[in-house]
Amino acid sequence: MASDKYTEHLAANDGKPDISGILRIREKLKEILKPDRYEHSISVSFTSICLAMRYGEDLHRAELAGLVHDCAKQFKHDELIRRCREDGITLTEDMLKAPQVIHSVYGAVYARKLFGIEDPEILSAVYYHTLGRAEMTMLEKIVFTADYIEVRRCKAARLPEIRQLAFTDLDRCIYEIMKDTMQYLKQSGSYICRDSLDAFQYYKNLQDKQHQEAKHDN
Repeated sequence: MASDKYTEHLAANDGKPDISGILRIREKLKEILKPDRYEHSISVSFTSICLAMRYGEDLHRAELAGLVHDCAKQFKHDELIRRCREDGITLTEDMLKAPQVIHSVYGAVYARKLFGIEDPEILSAVYYHTLGRAEMTMLEKIVFTADYIEVRRCKAARLPEIRQLAFTDLDRCIYEIMKDTMQYLKQSGSYICRDSLDAFQYYKNLQDKQHQEAKHDN
């Protein structure tokens, strides 16, 4: 089975790969991903570690989730849809209208199949790193944010501000990322999934509540 050589390192270390396991996973990712996507994955991994240090999340889980978050990115949309159907993964009409999110949905399954990762929180962080969702776990928040702010990213207009915010107020950072992403998708005429809209509304409501509470305290 393809995952055997990765699984043995995970099983021997309470689900957390030792350096040998990490190096093997990097080696495989370098083989299957385009060079810029591989570098992005490495950067997201290290950025996830930094955020985990800041917010008290397990460093090894953050490293692994960040490393494999785009493991299914090399597949074209038609191939992703076919693989999802073969593996019994339900794709909503929303997802089919926004195919850019499907790599993360399938990626959670592919990371388990390819690398033997069974930790549900790691797999969930892979699943939601593009869609987002309301009430994300800390690990989901970290990978979602790291994917946006890592050093190879350069196109978003407010990146310097958002990068600083990531280490001071993570929920507000997520709101700002979602707000800018929604604006970009609307301007480009791209379809926005209902799950992403619900996630945006949830984090917007959090910010509105905090503002109201701060105003009341003053």
